[in-house]
Amino acid sequence: MVELTINGREVVLDRVAPETPLLWVLRDHLELRGTKFGCGMAQCGACTVHLDGRATRSCMLPVGSLAGRSVTTIEGLSSKGDHPLQKAWVEHDVPQCGYCQVGQLMSAAALLAENTSPTDSEVRTAMAGNICRCGTYPRILAAVQSAAEELR
Repeated sequence: MVELTINGREVVLDRVAPETPLLWVLRDHLELRGTKFGCGMAQCGACTVHLDGRATRSCMLPVGSLAGRSVTTIEGLSSKGDHPLQKAWVEHDVPQCGYCQVGQLMSAAALLAENTSPTDSEVRTAMAGNICRCGTYPRILAAVQSAAEELR
């Protein structure tokens, strides 16, 4: 049995094997399907969530190691989809296929929670490892900077 907080709600996982990756617990057991499966090797960033406020890949993270921890998924970023990053994503027309966007947003949100005035270099560093097959990196950078400005 594992007890943790997901999107501000206390959750008890008593029917999940402790070695089950957090990604599958979120998607299959808790029906939080915003977090995406990409590579399954924590390399692409599609499965990024916040673990105690830090951007973390969920596809390789055993849920049994998370007792007492706090997880935020894309569903917990904003209940109305009005987080400054989500609005900036629309404003800058970031998504094409959209598959990587949840991971991109969660990585950007972790950065902006710590630094609302990042340089372009700091944004690129924070976002490194989040792969966008469509190559919308310039729009992602512009959206992160736009959201940072709103947060300031």
